[in-house]
Amino acid sequence: QVELVESGGGLVQAGGSLRLSCATSKRAFASYAIGWFRQAPGKEREFVAAISWSGGSISYSDSLKGRFTISKDNAKNTVDLQMDNLKPDDTAVYYCAADLAWRRANIATMRHKDDFGAWGQGTQVTVSS
Repeated sequence: QVELVESGGGLVQAGGSLRLSCATSKRAFASYAIGWFRQAPGKEREFVAAISWSGGSISYSDSLKGRFTISKDNAKNTVDLQMDNLKPDDTAVYYCAADLAWRRANIATMRHKDDFGAWGQGTQVTVSS
């Protein structure tokens, strides 16, 4: 069982930045692709970004690319999501998720929530105008 714990959410003004972290075990960090999703009230869970186990393959939502950056911190076993120039429409609960296929190399097509098998509890991000 893979445990994922998100942190770093909060309240920020439009134009500001936040950095979310997804902590997991050393084994999971070294074995599985990790993705970030978000869900606003009344909306479907939406793909944000994903990174392969090695960090060598990265995928972004087309609408968010350029403002959001996903990365791996090998020292902390975290997958981080740097969010810049935030907008009120970015307000949502942000979730990280693990792909349970061992060391999948190509994650380019992994953009649906059903592609991921383990989920964290989420962290709230609120952007005020």
